Amino acid sequence: MALITAGVVVLADVAATLAWKEPVSTVYGSIQQGKAEDQLAELESRFPARADLREVEHVEGIRKKVEILAGLFAKRVHKGEAIGRLRIPSIDLDIVAVQGTDTASLQKGPGHYPETPFPGQGGTSAMAGHRTTYLAPFRHLDQLKRGDEIEIEMPYANFAYRVQKTRVVDDSAVNIIHKVGYERLVLTACHPLYSAAQRIAAFAKLREVSFFALSDRKWDDP
Repeated sequence: MALITAGVVVLADVAATLAWKEPVSTVYGSIQQGKAEDQLAELESRFPARADLREVEHVEGIRKKVEILAGLFAKRVHKGEAIGRLRIPSIDLDIVAVQGTDTASLQKGPGHYPETPFPGQGGTSAMAGHRTTYLAPFRHLDQLKRGDEIEIEMPYANFAYRVQKTRVVDDSAVNIIHKVGYERLVLTACHPLYSAAQRIAAFAKLREVSFFALSDRKWDDP
């Protein structure tokens, strides 16, 4: 009877994983994501500080202001720390992202590739995420369609992107995070499901930037 019960539990676990995401790591991921939420709230309470805002007070143009603030931010974050919030309405994703794509960091949520710039610094910003374990944030990355909206809320600015395409690439295709002639976002995850043979990559172009300052002054990109 014990063996039968154990078998039923295993089958239930497999069924849950196939239908949605691995249940045991999901519990752990939820705990870690909760901690990341708290960490992000604390981060937003101290950055940008008034001293940071004074750095951009007389700088012309929102993009330049944000670029400077992003550079200041980049110097203060460390691996595994919360950095911002990622929202993709079309696949019902609203989650805190962290710095780093190592194993421990990705257990908390989508991770920013440290070798790529932060949003606002120019070039290609990139994030990776799981598809079947640890909340499976990028489970439905392959369902993104051209024109879908992606939002990233960083402590120093908000960024709105529009999906251009998705593409399956080899796991060694580092060229997808190279600079192009505009600022963009690349999201990556293993492909197909339950395999790390390849990667699914979603490409999105920056559409709009906005920033709410501590001084209650709002700069909007025209």
